[in-house]
Amino acid sequence: MNNIIEVKNLKKHYGNVKAVDGISFFVKKGEIFSLLGPNGAGKTTTLEIIEGLRKKDDGEIIYFEKYYSPEDFYIKERIGVQLQSSSFLENLTVLETLKMFSGLYNKSYDVNKLISKFLLNEKKDSKIKELSGGQKQRLAIAVALVNDPEIVFLDEPTTGLDPQARHMIWDLILELKKEGKTIILTTHYMEEAEYLSDTIHIIDSGKIIVKGNVEELIKSLKKESVIIFQTNNPELFKNNFNGIILNDKLEISTNDLEKTLFDILEFSKQKDISVDNIVIRKPNLEDVFLSLTGRSLRE
Repeated sequence: MNNIIEVKNLKKHYGNVKAVDGISFFVKKGEIFSLLGPNGAGKTTTLEIIEGLRKKDDGEIIYFEKYYSPEDFYIKERIGVQLQSSSFLENLTVLETLKMFSGLYNKSYDVNKLISKFLLNEKKDSKIKELSGGQKQRLAIAVALVNDPEIVFLDEPTTGLDPQARHMIWDLILELKKEGKTIILTTHYMEEAEYLSDTIHIIDSGKIIVKGNVEELIKSLKKESVIIFQTNNPELFKNNFNGIILNDKLEISTNDLEKTLFDILEFSKQKDISVDNIVIRKPNLEDVFLSLTGRSLRE
């Protein structure tokens, strides 16, 4: 089996709003597949349809090279879902919570091994309400694995976590991949997608606008350097240098670093506008996203 999921011409409309507008893609077995997009782009709706949590209006979804309904128990037995926001019974312990969810399936993962894998041993007998944000996120992913699924959906798995907790989750996700599981990920952290993903699809306004691996997407910019600086007139620079304003800074991509720097400084002198705090770096996935959508992933 090569493609573990295939999506063909998937559609979901709400009145005149085309939340998912005829998108198609496939997910290979054993890969980390990321679906990225700004808020309202349609990524969560797409995943919820594939997970069987929302009805599609049109299109086809093929699981394990056969046609199944997402509501089919055969599919539910083979997938695990960590939702963007998970709610647990606050007065149950970690162990009780995992046992409760484990009882919903014919096949289950050893809950004690899950507790150990997700570094929750010390909290095994603690109530949910006593857990930190990072511990709750680890528990949410552990719950998604209680049925030992072949496909794991992770919707914003590290939102609200500090950098240390986020990196811990990243390591756990890569460990799941090593175990042969297929991961379908959405995230608002571009560095997370860049670090974890084998394949990335970017969605905007309900359509897939670009796809590829991280290296392919960055190369598609055809730029060697990004110059970032602050100025008291970013609009003027933007219009003359084809830049992008992000927060309080201007970003300009270039293939001729020396000439572009010279032109920026000359322009600032001629127009009597400031240029401060210049930073030069290589292009990254965030630059690809900005060039395609004109906005940040977190907008």
